Formats: sequence, C-alpha cells, structure tokens
Amino acid sequence: MRNTQQDLLGYTRPELESLLVELGEKPWRAVQVLKWLHHRFATDFEEMTDISKVLRSSFSEIAEIHEPEVLLEQQSADGTRKWLIKSRSGGAVEMVFIPEENRGTLCVSSQVGCALDCSFCSTGKQGFNSDLTAGEIVGQLRIAVKSLAAAYPDRNRVVTNVVFMGMGEPLLNFDNVLAATQIMMDDLGYGISKRKVTISTAGVVPGIRKLADHTDASLAISLHAPNNELRNQLVPINRKYPIESLLSACQEYAGRLGGKRTITVEYTLLEGVNDQPAHAAELARVLKDLPCKINLIPFNSFPGSEYRRPAPFRVSAFQDRLIRAGYGAMVRTTRGDDIDAACGQLVGNVADRTNRQERYRKIAGG
Repeated sequence: MRNTQQDLLGYTRPELESLLVELGEKPWRAVQVLKWLHHRFATDFEEMTDISKVLRSSFSEIAEIHEPEVLLEQQSADGTRKWLIKSRSGGAVEMVFIPEENRGTLCVSSQVGCALDCSFCSTGKQGFNSDLTAGEIVGQLRIAVKSLAAAYPDRNRVVTNVVFMGMGEPLLNFDNVLAATQIMMDDLGYGISKRKVTISTAGVVPGIRKLADHTDASLAISLHAPNNELRNQLVPINRKYPIESLLSACQEYAGRLGGKRTITVEYTLLEGVNDQPAHAAELARVLKDLPCKINLIPFNSFPGSEYRRPAPFRVSAFQDRLIRAGYGAMVRTTRGDDIDAACGQLVGNVADRTNRQERYRKIAGG
C-alpha cells in the first residue's frame, strides 16, 4: 500500500485492486471505484453510493480525491484553451487543449518547470522545482474533460489525444508518468488509444529503454538538430546521450511497437541555426534507419529569446527536401500564441531550485 492520504486519481487498476485486498475487500470493486473517479468525476468518497459505508470510511482515512485547482483558464481566438494548474509543491503548471476538425489534443505537463534547459524553450528558462504526482497528471485530463464537456455538450468526446509535451521532461518523472498513461489508456480510466497517448522526451535514453518494458504508448523525441555539435548547443542533454545513442534506443522502441507504428521526431526550426538545406539533407541521412514521421515546428518566440522564426518559404523548402527524401514531414500550425500557449511558450509559475531564472534574467537584461 502507498503512504496514507494518497490521491486515488493516480492509482492504476492493479494498484487499486491491491489496495482493496489490503482493506479486506474484493479486488473487483476497483471497477466501481475507477468509474466513480474517472467517468462520474466524484470529488468525495461519500458520493460512491454503490460501495459499502465501511469501504467509504476506510478510503476517507487513508486516501483522498485531489483534483488540482485551476488558477486560470484562457481561450485563444483560434479555440485553443490553456489552463494554469496549481501543484502540490505550491507552483503552477500549464496545460493546453488544441481543437481540430477530427480530433482534440490535450498537451499535459509532467513536472513543475524543467531541468534540461533547452535553449529555445521558455519552460526551460523557468528552472525546475518538482515532479508532478500521477494524480496531478491524470487530474489535468480530468479537468479538461469536464470543462470541455460543459463547453461542448453535444459532443461525446472532445479530448481524443494526449501528448506529454507540456512543462517538464516526462522520462525524468518516469513512475508517475507511466502510471498516468496507464490510467489514461484504461477503459475504466479515459479509454484513450495507445496510439493517441504520446510520451515526448528530449533524449533520456535509459528512460526510453526502460519504457519499452512497461508500455506501448506512442513515443516522440525532441531532436531539433541533425548532428551532435549543433544539438549539444540546443539540447544540452545530448552531451550525455548523443544522437547515435538516442536513435538506437528509438529503433529498439519502434521494434517493440511492431506493425506500422512509427516514432515522431520533433524538430523546431530556428532561423539561420538549423533551417538550412544542408541541415535538411543531414537530417534525412541521420534518420534513414528509423521508422518515423517528422513534425516541423516553426519557432515560437518568447521574451528575451535570441532566436527567430524562419520565413515561410524557408520552412516549406525544408519540408519539401524531407518529403523528396521519402519522409512524412508535417509543419505544425502555430496555435494559441495569442495566449502564449504555443509549443515552447509554457511557463507556469516555478519556484526555481536551479538558479536558472536569475541567470536568464541577467542574460535577457531583465
């Protein structure tokens, strides 16, 4: 059993079954409890009227239902929504919902801040404070599902996809992220397809190798450069896990997935830095053995950044070169930039433990 007063929103089905057995209950009661938590959105154990008073009382003594507090909700002119969510650490994280014609993607955070300090990411400049619990991660999805159901009562399901591309490095919060994905994919949780739950990493190679033993969720890697020299500058973790090691781990993961599933390669285009024809050609060569699709992300600016977004013709030229090389390459449409909800812009409220905020303010002249 986990420690007392643990949040049941973060319990997977096997964990909840084990807890029930320890309480002297039948494990099948997990079905009832999970439905109350994730289908009926119970906020108190007394709402669970089809389980015994004894069990409700036991739950009240050792556990809680902790849905994170929403501090702020904003809606963009293009329909994108952003929520600022209070964490147990006292900081706040952001999550974003991106509506499209045939799907709705929720981008969730896994940490308060981020320790990796990628040079083009506003989140990284906020420093790092703490991991989110599994319940806080699942709680983001629960909040979004409830909020969007109220906003769109005529639609059965608004959130169809979940991507771990918000604040934080998911594979540095491995156990909580894994538990959250299991709940999201469980039919007694949110029933989202394994193909539509994507864990994104900046290149934590041991985490990718470990992940393959525990889940078949989709995987995305934040590559952003076609060679180690440039990637060392943009994504500092590359100095520890260079491109060759990263792609080897991704090939192994793709092999475990089987079928026609691929790895998603995220590549942020920075004017004059990694957007030249030679970079596209080198990227095509380095990815030749990896079954993948490529998402090209024109850089989204934030205060104090030294980078710029490439001109549209340069983005198109980069994409065309990859397509001619045989890759599926899509340009991600910038969404929600009027509320700072675009990729790389999430900042939340981080009580930094790394001194990075102070260093960055000096560099940015703040």
